[in-house]
Amino acid sequence: MNSSQLPVVKMKTPKRFSHPWVFQKMVERPNAEIRPRNGSVVDLVDTDGSWIGRGLYNGHSRIGVRLLTDNSFEEINEDFFVDRFYRALKLRRDVLKLDDVTNAYRLIHSEADGLSGLVIDRYGDLIVIEYFSSGMYRLHKVIESALLKIFPGSKIYFFAEEHVQKQESIDIRSPQPPEPVVIQEHGLNFRVAPGSKHKTGFFCDQRDNRKLLADMTQGGRVLDICCNSGGFAVYAKTLGGASEVTGLDLDEDVIELAKKNADLNNADINFVHADLFPWLREAAAKKQTWDMVVLDPSKQTRSKDDIIGALKKYCDMNRSAISVVKPGGVFVTFSCTGLVSEEDFLESIRRGAFQAKRELQIFKITGAAGDHPHLVNVPESRYLKAVWARVW
Repeated sequence: MNSSQLPVVKMKTPKRFSHPWVFQKMVERPNAEIRPRNGSVVDLVDTDGSWIGRGLYNGHSRIGVRLLTDNSFEEINEDFFVDRFYRALKLRRDVLKLDDVTNAYRLIHSEADGLSGLVIDRYGDLIVIEYFSSGMYRLHKVIESALLKIFPGSKIYFFAEEHVQKQESIDIRSPQPPEPVVIQEHGLNFRVAPGSKHKTGFFCDQRDNRKLLADMTQGGRVLDICCNSGGFAVYAKTLGGASEVTGLDLDEDVIELAKKNADLNNADINFVHADLFPWLREAAAKKQTWDMVVLDPSKQTRSKDDIIGALKKYCDMNRSAISVVKPGGVFVTFSCTGLVSEEDFLESIRRGAFQAKRELQIFKITGAAGDHPHLVNVPESRYLKAVWARVW
């Protein structure tokens, strides 16, 4: 649609923030006769009618408008997406030099790349799109066309998680999942299976942390708790030269995938299908310890109302994991729950260490790899916290 014909949404109170999310309670509800369709491109104006920006509207979502541009001459069309994709690719290729170490990375990280509600991962010739907004999905043909201009001949798969579809009032019917592909990362091979229940298929955000871990595991015994598809375990054994590696997870499907990833890299790893709490209690009772213990659980809550519950889970998991770290050994613990702040996560670790009657010496705090950037004005986009400590 030409920008001069776009529906207009007006602020209830003057806009005094730079965040791209404009919540429903902040804007006037358009009259029924002129109300934009959910997912429409709209112009946002201030209380005095002055132009603010252009974005995607959703009358059924908590986020009423997702701003995409503050340039009144910029239309939201294929050229717009091509420009944003090239801008994002420049960071990954020219600044981070990712093509030197991998053929799998996040191309678009939603707000951080100026495209709120859109996540795109590239796995070689396969591109996986995850939609978080009805507006982005409404533009999916335009988005796919723009991607093929940059990556001609690529295969494209798209999806949205069920809770997102409910929040955004959209019905996304994904195409048939593609065949699994094998990607390379720091000379290692990993099988990626988009269409499974494990996000876009592979956790590229842990790339730098996997490599950092491998630099510390030479000759040691490593326990990877919540090992998922085996990334940390494979790195520890192959690049790190660990003497013994055990991977633990409750999900049978990812254990099978982890075994395949170990086989791809000729890595002798013991994978265990078990609940971490009874397994670790038994290990502690037997006085079993490891030189390095990794704890990388899934997101613990999506709701602000359950942050306290999430922090209790983190405390309990960290207490159990810390109890099997050899004195002087290394403990690496992660939180990918965006609603949990670094400060609160550290407090949950402190409580866990206190309950385990162990002392933690934190020597490093890291986050997601550079292809998962965050904006200084969008703290929600900094979701991954990684704490590295020695245990006594």
